[in-house]
Amino acid sequence: MGLRKSELLGMVRDGVDLNNADLDVTWQLRRVHQGLLHDQSLKTEESEDGLPMPGLCVRVLRERIDRQDEERRASGAEWVNWRGRNLVFTTRIGTPIDPRNFNRYFHDRCRKAGVPVIRVHEARHTCASLLAALNVHPRVAQAILRHSRISTTMEVYTEVTSEQSRDALRQLGESLSDSGDESLDPEDGTSSE
Repeated sequence: MGLRKSELLGMVRDGVDLNNADLDVTWQLRRVHQGLLHDQSLKTEESEDGLPMPGLCVRVLRERIDRQDEERRASGAEWVNWRGRNLVFTTRIGTPIDPRNFNRYFHDRCRKAGVPVIRVHEARHTCASLLAALNVHPRVAQAILRHSRISTTMEVYTEVTSEQSRDALRQLGESLSDSGDESLDPEDGTSSE
């Protein structure tokens, strides 16, 4: 869904509506100096809009919350409800996941899966590129990625493949051709008919 790492780690259970498949992305968890800061000062106002979740995300978050409930029961009195925030992604005893530890875990999972190791933020880039490949309108991608400027969405997060360029030019050529039968003489640009 193109979440920033801080948004993912700062997600609170009150912001996850599994029944209506809606995600309220208003909190973030960041490392600041020697500690963790959990706050609502997101990057842009657009970041505060709720997002409809695809079925895959609903299923995965439901599994995560169920697993977390099991961990809470198993740890009993050891469970830490860190600052009363009820985070979705925690350690096995309820403490927040440090962003640096998350990076290490992510890289380890990439290696175990046999896929290229990328920075966590590149998964956000991948989301944008996939939206572009699906021909999602840039304004819709901007809303999903919660960018304040469309130029950020267009310039930083999307890449156009040569296959997409070929397909776009093929479509342009077809739309400019009257019948598709005429061919131009490459020497002088006149019609050969």
